Amino acid sequence: MSNPVQDDQCEILCVHPEAVSTALQAIPSEDCVEGAVLLLKAVSDATRLKILSALSATELCVCDLAQVVGISESNTSHQLRLLRTAKLVRYRKEGRVAYYSLADHHVRELLNSALEHARE
Repeated sequence: MSNPVQDDQCEILCVHPEAVSTALQAIPSEDCVEGAVLLLKAVSDATRLKILSALSATELCVCDLAQVVGISESNTSHQLRLLRTAKLVRYRKEGRVAYYSLADHHVRELLNSALEHARE
């Protein structure tokens, strides 16, 4: 009977220099990696994912988002701050009301890809 822990490991030490070189060239800069980690951490929370999903349909103010997601306005504002820090949403003020929308089409694509992958 095979050991599942060892089945996913090489049975001999072998390095493929060309494959290693190709893989090393695909690794982005540290700044880029850190930015991507921040982005992925931001979307890894269920509440923030729901906020982004709602914003993918339409621009919403903080009060509307709180109603849609079912959390307090204070918590909604906190989650939106995290999403702004990760450059996933943008806002505009109209008088005393702050309206939020997705930052750009990349956010919509990221969201759609994640949800599509989850549905498979």
